[in-house]
Amino acid sequence: MTYVNVRFDHKAILKLVKRQSAVLELGCGAGDLLSLLIKERSVRGQGLEIDEQAIYACVAKGLNVIHGDIDSGLAEYEDKSFDYVILNQSLQQIKHPDSVLTDALRVGRKVIISFSNFAYYKSRLQIFFGGRTPVTGALPYQWYETPNLHFLSITDFIEYCRLKNVRMERRMYISEDKRIRLLPNLFAQTGIFLVDRGL
Repeated sequence: MTYVNVRFDHKAILKLVKRQSAVLELGCGAGDLLSLLIKERSVRGQGLEIDEQAIYACVAKGLNVIHGDIDSGLAEYEDKSFDYVILNQSLQQIKHPDSVLTDALRVGRKVIISFSNFAYYKSRLQIFFGGRTPVTGALPYQWYETPNLHFLSITDFIEYCRLKNVRMERRMYISEDKRIRLLPNLFAQTGIFLVDRGL
């Protein structure tokens, strides 16, 4: 199937989600990914979002979205109440990523995480030669307006999973509109991981 005007990272995430799954997206924004998953995978989707304007956009699309702060936790959700919990470009924007990931792994059978790779070679070059905070396609904000609180690399996240005994079931690395297979920590703008607690 051809997806016109669908972001490449959304296409990649779509491939990770099984049909008719229960999905919770944390920080769903205007609901573009959640809407795509409902349309193409017939998921039972729910979003959690803090921005009121984004919630209005979700409601206009007919999406089930709850107003809430990811950092407040997921205590109202039972263990394994979703097949997938998705943090798409939201991990780096939360105050306490470790506790949120722990909660996401409790609530979801599997967790999909995507984030901008701060170690992307263009970012490295901007820091080294320009001596300034990098601005790239995956990190498009100036330092004073960025929503990102944490800057992590693909290698950082892999090491985190190793330390926390989080199993990486699948990994995809992308840059603009293509998959990256060689030296992803250097050449990928975005890392996408399907993780769980294993057995």
